[in-house]
Amino acid sequence: MTVSMENTRGVGANPENSSPTLHQVAVFQPYSFRVGQKIHLTGGPRQGDWEVIGVDKDKVKLRCPVSHREFEWQNFCYLVEEGEGIPWPRRD
Repeated sequence: MTVSMENTRGVGANPENSSPTLHQVAVFQPYSFRVGQKIHLTGGPRQGDWEVIGVDKDKVKLRCPVSHREFEWQNFCYLVEEGEGIPWPRRD
C-alpha cells in the first residue's frame, strides 16, 4: 500500500490550519560499527565495554575485553556520542 503525503499531512496538524504542530522529537540514526572499535554500552542486558570484532549488513560481533567471551547480535545500536581520550575498559 502506498501512502501519499497528501494523506498524511493532517496527522498531528492544528485543526484551524494545515500546519503541523511543533513537538520535541528524539531522532535516532542506526550506527555503523567498524571492526576494531572500542565501545561502551550504557544500560540494558549488553551494558559494559566491548570490542567490535566483526560486522556485516545485519549483524555485529562483539568481544568482552575482560572475559574475552564473544557474542553476535542483530545490529541494535544508535549513536549517542563519540569521544577521544576515554578510559577503556572501564573498571566500574
